Amino acid sequence: MNPLPTQEQQQALRRLPAVHRLLEHPIVKPYHDRIPHSYLSQCTADVLAMRRREILEHSLPGEVSETDLADRVVQNLRRWAEPRLKPSVNATGIILHTNLGRAVLSEEAADAISRIARSASNLEYRLEEGERGSRQDHVEELLQRLTGAEAAMVVNNNAAAVFLVLRALAEGKKVIVSRGQLVEIGGSFRVSEIMRESGARLVEVGTTNKTRERDVAEAITEETGLLLKVHTSNFKIIGFTEEVPRKAMVHLADQNGIPFFEDLGSGVLYDLKKHGIGDEPTVQECVRAGVDLLSFSGDKLLGGPQAGIIVGRKEWIQRLKRHQLARSLRVDKFTLAGLESTLRHYLNPEEAAQKIPTLHQILKPAEKLQKQAEQLKQLLSPEIGDFAHLEVIPSQSEVGGGSLPGVEMPTYCLAVTPVKGSVTGWEKKLRQAETPVIGRVSKDKLFFDLRTMEEADFPRVVQTFREVIATGEA
Repeated sequence: MNPLPTQEQQQALRRLPAVHRLLEHPIVKPYHDRIPHSYLSQCTADVLAMRRREILEHSLPGEVSETDLADRVVQNLRRWAEPRLKPSVNATGIILHTNLGRAVLSEEAADAISRIARSASNLEYRLEEGERGSRQDHVEELLQRLTGAEAAMVVNNNAAAVFLVLRALAEGKKVIVSRGQLVEIGGSFRVSEIMRESGARLVEVGTTNKTRERDVAEAITEETGLLLKVHTSNFKIIGFTEEVPRKAMVHLADQNGIPFFEDLGSGVLYDLKKHGIGDEPTVQECVRAGVDLLSFSGDKLLGGPQAGIIVGRKEWIQRLKRHQLARSLRVDKFTLAGLESTLRHYLNPEEAAQKIPTLHQILKPAEKLQKQAEQLKQLLSPEIGDFAHLEVIPSQSEVGGGSLPGVEMPTYCLAVTPVKGSVTGWEKKLRQAETPVIGRVSKDKLFFDLRTMEEADFPRVVQTFREVIATGEA
């Protein structure tokens, strides 16, 4: 049985404004034209109900003004009036940050998506012949030219690509894979589990750190439908290790009349090795080695929209295209528009390195990052110089997104050490701002890594800091 409210609590309850009065508060009124009245009233009633509970649950309730209550209403209303998905500034130093949307598109790719979104398009219509076509036509020829593969197709992500290959080519059959390649990627997605869902039967060979050619050869039987190699793009085994070379896997597959499928995970069309960055094999190298089928992501090292790209021999790609599952996994017109534009950059590798943000950020020289860090420091100093100490510090960046594990790149960060408020308080306010700025906290400093920032971000960063300082809560 709830105790009766005290006299002080009763007085506090009586001081609460009515719903209609709170709706007319100056900071709530601007939302009248943006949100239906029923939602406005319900949201306001919810705030007042919550305040009543606060009063009744505390013997000495603190005073809350009508403006404070109106502010609570506005905070809740923003859930309806403002987009949940917001452009943000990635200052973490992780280029392909999964939580922050992975690859940023080039200006041309973003424009291509915008154009297609605002108009009808020839998505599945061949303009030359005036008849129905395939949505795959828009990117297949580009992928053939860029990779050297006989054929290509695109589905909605690389996990879907792997599932389609296993289901279409190996359902009810055995699939041989090295035990050291049974990876788990984000969201607890495991190769072994997707294989079971596809209807294929997993055959593990070798050990975690060593798999030899004879391990694969001895496991092949009449029931084998596929040889699978999973590129360990999100971790690395070092030391006493051995894996079957790609050429040897191709030979075993050809010798036994079964396809060899390689899941590259990230997949890269631009050779980063020539810049001394990692040892990731390019898609072109794998095609030249004779791999029957390859799959890789569109929104990782490729630097495009989320997609699963499959390239390889025409006979196998045709089987994938005809499979009923292909329709369930197909991409939409926006993905195709962004992917086509991204792929066109790769026709000129120098253009790709300059215009695709993922490659541009990976290839940024440390000297340039140091200059940009000093530039950002100069812009921020007048805004927050009395509230925090600013310094430019050398550090390390990483690619992220399950790509190039163990590869770190020298970078420079702008480190912010608060004079007023805590580091965690500043970090929270910056990420909850109108334009979120996401940095990283280390050793009581807030780091903003210039490798994942562009000069175009600087005005937004300054404005966000200005807003946080203005609140007086940082």
